[in-house]
Amino acid sequence: MTFRNGLASLLRPEDSVLVLIDHQPFQIANVNSHDPHAVVNNSAALAKAAKAFGVPTILTSVIADRGGLIFPQITDVFPDQQVIDRTLINTWEDRKVVDAVKATGRKQLIIAGLYTEICVAMPVIQALGEGWDVTVITDACGGVSVEAHQVAIQRMIAAGANMMTWLALASEWQRDHARTQTVPAFVELLKQHAAGIGIAFLWEQQLLNTPVPSTAG
Repeated sequence: MTFRNGLASLLRPEDSVLVLIDHQPFQIANVNSHDPHAVVNNSAALAKAAKAFGVPTILTSVIADRGGLIFPQITDVFPDQQVIDRTLINTWEDRKVVDAVKATGRKQLIIAGLYTEICVAMPVIQALGEGWDVTVITDACGGVSVEAHQVAIQRMIAAGANMMTWLALASEWQRDHARTQTVPAFVELLKQHAAGIGIAFLWEQQLLNTPVPSTAG
């Protein structure tokens, strides 16, 4: 087994490319591994993180005229971008998607989508076999059951994939708080999409701006 470790193994925005697969109404209606609200929140946060860090993002759907359009929470982040609609279940067999990824020149391939066990697992396993460095953002995915999601993750890990969550990814892209250019967008992600962390941050800011009561008599 080849272990993924060392500084060079960490994800870098300048080397990353994101593919978001089939975040559509039909699929989300059948997700049972996660709270669907969380999947929408996390996939939107992932899209916003990619935009904030300048990571090229490819959006793709499958038979959108029947399965529905990709969530507006994602497409609104990239309002001028055309979604690549497919008939192939396995995204990595669609030349338009693969050519779009290759055109970025990036080799750290990041994938999230619905369902984990089908439309995520297949392209991940194929891309790994072709030599790509592949990371799956598990909390922006979902399966038809908890078992389906978990078994798919195990299968992809066995094939060599790296597993992360959206906040871990955004933090790895940020890496250094001295990178002030992306700090405001990173903080906004926490506030809008990281639930407890974001609320705790707002509370901290409130406390820091609250005058200390005077004890002078």
